[in-house]
Amino acid sequence: MQRLNLPEYPAKTRVVDGQQQIFDDVRMKYVALIPEEWVRQQFIGYLINDRKYPKSLIAVEHPLTINGVSHRADIVVFKSDGKPLVVVECKAPEVAISQNVVQQISRYNIFLKAPILILTNGITHFCAQIDFGSSSSKQLTTIPFYDELKMIYV
Repeated sequence: MQRLNLPEYPAKTRVVDGQQQIFDDVRMKYVALIPEEWVRQQFIGYLINDRKYPKSLIAVEHPLTINGVSHRADIVVFKSDGKPLVVVECKAPEVAISQNVVQQISRYNIFLKAPILILTNGITHFCAQIDFGSSSSKQLTTIPFYDELKMIYV
């Protein structure tokens, strides 16, 4: 798979009936290895290994229903009380982080109400902090460590 702008984490892969698959350590199963999934799995590795997010508080393809339509948030990190803390939208490396992607994660966050949003295609990463009180956001220059967020959003 393509080299990303992330540390590379070891991945378990296999081929079944001609389809390449990658093991998702969060969902504990093999899934189809498509470019977006490669980004998602490497970003999960980054969150767990580099930024110290607890694997037990991460959901992958978290289901949500908006206006009667089913959607799935790529990655949702929860606080220990079960409230969403971070929402991550992953795209394949060749997909630009466009206004459409921003609108997609924003729609999800109307329902989830997470204070941190991350957009990534594995090459470019954007992280924003949402202030629901003032209905504003600010772009962060780095992706925060879990302990930093835990101290702010208790």
